[in-house]
Amino acid sequence: MRWLNFVLPALAACGLSACTTMQPQDFAGGSPTMALNDYFPGHSTAYGIFIDRFGNVRNQFNVDCHGSWDGTTMTLQEHFTYIGGANGQPTSRTWHFHKTGPQSWEGTAGDVIGVATGEQDGNAFHMTYVTELHTGASTHRVSVSDWMFREGPGVVINHTTISKLGVTLGDVQIAFVHD
Repeated sequence: MRWLNFVLPALAACGLSACTTMQPQDFAGGSPTMALNDYFPGHSTAYGIFIDRFGNVRNQFNVDCHGSWDGTTMTLQEHFTYIGGANGQPTSRTWHFHKTGPQSWEGTAGDVIGVATGEQDGNAFHMTYVTELHTGASTHRVSVSDWMFREGPGVVINHTTISKLGVTLGDVQIAFVHD
């Protein structure tokens, strides 16, 4: 019966956390709206940090972004430059997003395994996907939960959580500024 002392609190914590999980609908009244095809066409610059699960900043980076919307596909080219001798060479990612409903999106990119799924509502956009994370000589398949909040006409704040098997490995904080 001692195992109940450990299992019941764990189950209760899991149940409570499920009840408090944010949803895009929580931001339905927020403005300006966070529609990918509204914010990202044109040029934007982003500034970010990666914070490991122990609270240490492990990487700092800038991102040069170029987006285009052709009425069907939102293409976003991202070029990452790492600052201060952080691990990693300049890298690039090109996203191709397609609307699948009034507020839903699917996206693909070269390093994304399968399809990213996203939903927007008000000034928030939430996307989840799986990718390969390269750390030194190792590669890890990780899950990504990506939240974007449009805070003004030219500003988006991005919070990303990276996890493996349900354990958070770290968080990414990014501020996008649209030209």
